[in-house]
Amino acid sequence: MKLTRGLSSDEALEAYIVNELSKARDKAGSTADQSFDEKNSGRIMATTGARGSSLNIGQMAGALGQQSRRGKRLLTGYNNRALPHYKQHDDNPDSHGFVKSNYRDGLSALEFFFHAMGGREGLVDTAVRTQQSGYMQRRLINALEHIRLEYDGTVRDPHGHIVQFLYGEDGIDVAKSDHGEAFNINRLIESQMIIDSGKKATEEVISAIAKKYTKTFNPRLKTNVNEALLDSKLSKDGIEVVCKKGLELYNKAKVEPGQAVGIVTAQSIGEPGTQMTLRTFHFAGIRERNVTLGLPRLIELVDARKKPVTPTMDIYLDEESKTSREKAIEIARNVLQTKVSSVIDHSDTNYSTEIDLFFNSKKLKDRGLTVEEIDQVLQSNKKFKTEQKGEALHLKLVDESDVPTVIVIRNKVLNTTVKGIPDITRVTLVQKENDWVIQTTGSNLAKVFEVKGIDKKNVRTNNVFEIVSTLGIEAARNALINELNSTLADQGLEVDLRYIMLVSDLMCSKGYMQQIGRHGIAGSKDSILARAAFEITVPTIARAALAGEIENLKGVTENVIVGSNIPIGSGTVDLYMQIAKKN
Repeated sequence: MKLTRGLSSDEALEAYIVNELSKARDKAGSTADQSFDEKNSGRIMATTGARGSSLNIGQMAGALGQQSRRGKRLLTGYNNRALPHYKQHDDNPDSHGFVKSNYRDGLSALEFFFHAMGGREGLVDTAVRTQQSGYMQRRLINALEHIRLEYDGTVRDPHGHIVQFLYGEDGIDVAKSDHGEAFNINRLIESQMIIDSGKKATEEVISAIAKKYTKTFNPRLKTNVNEALLDSKLSKDGIEVVCKKGLELYNKAKVEPGQAVGIVTAQSIGEPGTQMTLRTFHFAGIRERNVTLGLPRLIELVDARKKPVTPTMDIYLDEESKTSREKAIEIARNVLQTKVSSVIDHSDTNYSTEIDLFFNSKKLKDRGLTVEEIDQVLQSNKKFKTEQKGEALHLKLVDESDVPTVIVIRNKVLNTTVKGIPDITRVTLVQKENDWVIQTTGSNLAKVFEVKGIDKKNVRTNNVFEIVSTLGIEAARNALINELNSTLADQGLEVDLRYIMLVSDLMCSKGYMQQIGRHGIAGSKDSILARAAFEITVPTIARAALAGEIENLKGVTENVIVGSNIPIGSGTVDLYMQIAKKN
């Protein structure tokens, strides 16, 4: 049996079994699917996509397939078996939750029990997910509620602090847009082509007309329009009509002053959160690294956590090294953290003055290390003298110590990093196109930059906080946008980039990363009532009274509490009336 990289033989066997069982389920399903008549109601529903899929038909008429819990087969329960009805160490798929029956014939008692185990996980998952995503949405709404669009096109909070100079970097209202674009240039051209007559306009004419009409467009839209017009076969008049219509649509699609862009943003990110899965881990690529996904990752990002649950890096190599596997392995060895404990066979001590370390030559060779190099690293410690004896190191303590002290010293020695970068616990070489890329578990951006042979302009980490401290706030803002975007896209959810940009810009607007919750944006609001209405009510009010703070009633929450107009939409405008003076 061929082993897969990154898996032990047992794990690999398990992966193969799961693969075969899912093939069996699919085969039973497709056989059932094909045996149905074209006029069968169930089949019509599945093929037209009205409801359900061929998987559902397969479960009704073929076989139910493997039941899973936390993404694995039902392996544990009693001693070496899932249920007491089976013998210990039974390898039969049935004893680990493979259901051969279908819904039409009905399940046996054991199959039903396994099916209930799998179904329970779904129920618990739904219950936990709703509260987690509900709380995330509440935090988002609270942080963004007072953010609105001003008359100069900027996005600001009520105190006039600028969050974005131009909403979404193009000032287009997502609700009025055509799938995120102000207008669909290709559709305009196609509809014009139907009635267009006359010879094709020249490049100069097209460029001149386009330049006249696209002055106010943002650069990306400008290039799209230009390219589409140059590719089209429209006449001069046709081009003029298309440009006019485009400009008209562009002006109609703009955001309006006073619009509550903050609340719309919070809702647009909060709502998909309820549809995300809680299945946190899966293996990226070759089952090598665990990656947090779905709702937990989204919450991790808006919380601006200092350490993500599963930090990972993608390290690209420079021109010389990226095509050679040997050089890539060499660099990977320099990146991977090697502690003394990962290259020794065993250690001995007499618990008073001596510690002996016995190294494993194969492990040393794998990590590209020698005993001399380890000896050099350990010599900096003043508590003991080192002496090399072949494949072993003898440490003689300077002072005679008691047992706990010796154990502490020994553990410190075993934990010493002798090569590589701290925190990087695992490396994998992956080939992308023809270049080798190092993927790591664990992240340490600042130190990775010091390694020779890497492309310093192309090192990626999913730890946004590390990016702030190493590369600065602007890089972190971009990283945050990318991470939020890919997290939502992985779940098959389409959230417009403008929303993600607003959240990222708000989190980074003060020049450092701020969390969305009470330790960040919501907690640092100027308004006392707004802070008190969110969380930690009494201490907030008590502290404000002690400091003699003043409530300016500029935001949304405060005005709702006192019953005034909220400064959003038509509430942004104050009307004054001048009464004619009597002569």
